[in-house]
Amino acid sequence: MKKIFAFAAFIAAASLALGGCAANDGGYYPGYNEYFEFTSDAEGSYVHGDVIEQEFKDVAEEASSYFSLDRNTATYSLVRRQIQGGYKVSESAVRVEEMINYFDYNFPAPEEEAVALSASLSDCPWNSENKLISIGLKTKEYVTDANANYVFLIDVSGSMEGADRLGLAKKGLNMLLDGLCERDAVSIVTYASRVKTVLDGAECSESGKTEIKKAISKLNAYGATSGGDGLERAYDVAQKHFIEGGNNRVIIISDGDFNVGMSSVDELKEFIQEKAKSDIYLSVLGVGMGNMRDDILETLATCGNGNYAYLDNEREAEKVFVHELKGNLYTVANNAKAGVTFTSAVEKYRLIGYDTKLISEDDFNNQDADAGEIGSNLCVAALYEVKLAGGEGKLADAEVRYDGGSVSLAVNADTPSSDDLSFISCVAEFGLILRNSAYKGTASLASVLTRLDGLSGYIANDGFKQEFVTLVGKASEIYN
Repeated sequence: MKKIFAFAAFIAAASLALGGCAANDGGYYPGYNEYFEFTSDAEGSYVHGDVIEQEFKDVAEEASSYFSLDRNTATYSLVRRQIQGGYKVSESAVRVEEMINYFDYNFPAPEEEAVALSASLSDCPWNSENKLISIGLKTKEYVTDANANYVFLIDVSGSMEGADRLGLAKKGLNMLLDGLCERDAVSIVTYASRVKTVLDGAECSESGKTEIKKAISKLNAYGATSGGDGLERAYDVAQKHFIEGGNNRVIIISDGDFNVGMSSVDELKEFIQEKAKSDIYLSVLGVGMGNMRDDILETLATCGNGNYAYLDNEREAEKVFVHELKGNLYTVANNAKAGVTFTSAVEKYRLIGYDTKLISEDDFNNQDADAGEIGSNLCVAALYEVKLAGGEGKLADAEVRYDGGSVSLAVNADTPSSDDLSFISCVAEFGLILRNSAYKGTASLASVLTRLDGLSGYIANDGFKQEFVTLVGKASEIYN
């Protein structure tokens, strides 16, 4: 392992719509040029759970595909940090859907339902014999006067020392705090060698915010990591201040390095699955590298009715805490899950990504089965590579179910392509290359860059998509 100065954060777009689906105006965030020092190497920079890619399925044998929906984005930020640091990405750590869903798309908004679906169809850039089908989902914007009950669970163990860990967490929390309403309540629980309730239900009045910010400023890193005990305390505090009909949520910021008490993935999974029944949601924000436990943090979010993002710089903290505040903290589609059934016009299909989120047909049909959560005014995409048998008429039926509703959509052979799908295909191809996928076909970084150049008008008003072009260019220097 060696220490390096990681990257100067790329300057990105200044104005994003709150909730994250509308394109920004192409301005830039000033001041995000801070260098972070971190420890990393090609394969040992963090611990992740292996991702096993799905194979092609023959429609004659298995016509339907089912998976849980969420909008986790951590993989993209982790990939960005490693590539900007000059390293290749650990192949099995790449969750392609989290890369695709990092970005905003122009999917049509719902008019009456909580969710709207759309579809696009195009040629497959890395396999000329196949097509790509994208299913796009957008949630409605959440409007409520309900109070919020937030418990910030902050890892202050020794491994959190540094500007890119606890320092970044403190800046992000202050950003979030500025956007909270006077009637919202905030608690702070910290954990290291011991667990401490720093604030217990402080109101977000002007004087209350001053008190909360003062408590945040005093946080320091020390000791071991009793994360399991911290989770138990945080849920107890959230339950103590539970607001009926309100937004009750635990927000954990950690590198995931639990090493005291309840610390195994299985133990934490069982605990979080039980707590998820309490109507208290969980947001998971990862920081740092070195001993970063991506596997634990992803498990917490998946099992805890929550979302998972990774903060690699201040710009990302502002994206998550400010511009996507509603999307991250207000759930619109609870227990969201998708089912796609292909017709005989398709010979075979492969779902790209969602490898860790597959569910059975029984769970898709069981309204009580736990699935993912999607927040306010957010976009989520699913991408299939398909080989057509005849290619005429209807190709597939897509359906998304969630608590209290469902939406469906037919995908036909004459479904047009879109700039969104063209960009999604670039992100997907990039992901297939990074994970050295068995299904990458003729994929190449040069091809991705060429197609991105053809999308310059589409990308021009979105600083995050512009940054993606730069990232692919940096990767081409590392991988070629």
